[in-house]
Amino acid sequence: MSRLIVMLTLGAALGLASPSARAADDAPLPALTIGPALRGAVPLPTAEADLPSVEAREYFKVSDKGLQLECPTFDARGDLLFCEVFGGTVFRLTPQKELTGFVPDADLRPAGLAVHRNGRVYMAELGDFADRGSVVSMAADGSDLRTVVSRDDGFLPDDLVFDKAGGFYFTDFKGGSSMPVGGVYYVGPDGGAPTLVVPNLRIANGIGLSPDEKTLWVTELAGGQLHRVALSDPTTIAPFGSSVVYTFVGGGPDSLRIDAAGNVYVALHGQGRIMVFNPSGFPMGQYLLPGRDKGHNLRSTSMVIRPGTDELLIFTNDWDKGMGSRIFVARALAQATPMSAAGP
Repeated sequence: MSRLIVMLTLGAALGLASPSARAADDAPLPALTIGPALRGAVPLPTAEADLPSVEAREYFKVSDKGLQLECPTFDARGDLLFCEVFGGTVFRLTPQKELTGFVPDADLRPAGLAVHRNGRVYMAELGDFADRGSVVSMAADGSDLRTVVSRDDGFLPDDLVFDKAGGFYFTDFKGGSSMPVGGVYYVGPDGGAPTLVVPNLRIANGIGLSPDEKTLWVTELAGGQLHRVALSDPTTIAPFGSSVVYTFVGGGPDSLRIDAAGNVYVALHGQGRIMVFNPSGFPMGQYLLPGRDKGHNLRSTSMVIRPGTDELLIFTNDWDKGMGSRIFVARALAQATPMSAAGP
């Protein structure tokens, strides 16, 4: 008996398997089955795949080159203004789709545009992409350039939005995923030094105000988050009024815009799509750009709603993939806010 026990013990120690165990070893290894919906270049996250979706259609091809198009807004004449960051060009596209452009200063790196009620165009620009950006204003044709926030002040302004009083908020595009050194600042109607409103952001990017101006919305590019900030006054966050209402899979929340119903549209840079949220921050749907599943038109940066309409224009570029820089169009959930037509 003792000899049998010793043999069984040795067999176990040497890994001698039973016939049923050997049969299991010969079976195919367990494998994942990945469906085609998750095999695209930028698959929709599972939590967002069932959101109502629509594919936008092409509206206008800006260039055969991959230009970093940003900062769309409309002036009082109804012309669409937008810019290209690295070349410093400000484009003007008429309702008849006549495109012109000008460079107000070859040293500027425009990332955000907004039109004041007096007709002057304000530009947030990224300067040296480190800590020497600025906010400038200019006449509608790019002349009469004036400094509003100096490069010597140490900011990196990326986007801006006016309130009805004539002041404006801008995002400070500094930091990284582990460096929360960016933020949101406010400059009052009479100018002066920027006042910090929202601190400790990881590359603050898009910014917008709700129609009643009681809520400030901000995207955090490196943090991959959407912030909803309730305001007591233009520079004061209401008690317990700041919250992260959404965290994006894959990151990339870029510029945002708000419609007359308070819905929030967020461009996802690198994903070729726009997500839309209700005024409480719940996702409601998404606009997809053609070619995204094959890796095209992924650099979706911004969008704007044409004043007096629900026409949503979406800006993207194909960078080095050969399809150039384009504007796409779809219907928004509501019309543009009056402020988006020509500032306060």
